[in-house]
Amino acid sequence: MAETVYIPRLRTQYDETIKPNLIKEFGYKNVMQAPKLDKIVLNMGVGEAVNDTKKVKAAAADLEKIAGQKVVITHARKSIAGFKVRENMPLGVKVTLRKARMYEFLDRLVNIALPRVRDFRGLNPNSFDGNGNYAMGIKEHIIFPEINFDQIDQTWGMDIIVCTTARTDDEARALLKAFNFPFRQ
Repeated sequence: MAETVYIPRLRTQYDETIKPNLIKEFGYKNVMQAPKLDKIVLNMGVGEAVNDTKKVKAAAADLEKIAGQKVVITHARKSIAGFKVRENMPLGVKVTLRKARMYEFLDRLVNIALPRVRDFRGLNPNSFDGNGNYAMGIKEHIIFPEINFDQIDQTWGMDIIVCTTARTDDEARALLKAFNFPFRQ
């Protein structure tokens, strides 16, 4: 009996409507030229880890719940006496999402998490890096539904980098707009 493969809702939307629209809008001669999502990198820097390394483990557990996969603990590359940082000291956590998990995370981010941000006025439309990648910061990780507000002792900010195969920022902006990214006007 054949196994049914789960395809996320946003992936189906990309294949059926977004990709053909991008091909028409930018006049690509080959369907493989159409920009697509490559990966999403989530990063949480835990500055308080200098005094208490248990905070990195707590941040790792929270980011694991948000991402749905194992995270990597990042360490300091060199000692900085002014910040009381020693070499190889754990300072943060990160995770890279690809394929189905990436689309599921993007769906939760755009439709559930971002609307829960206090005083949300939209994402900065100029946070592209020139190569079609978009970066944004979130002040509180508790906007995600996987995090139980009552069990949290501290809130952390996090960076979210959306990497695309687009060659220009305009192509990437059109791709993310098609995924309903709430850019401010």
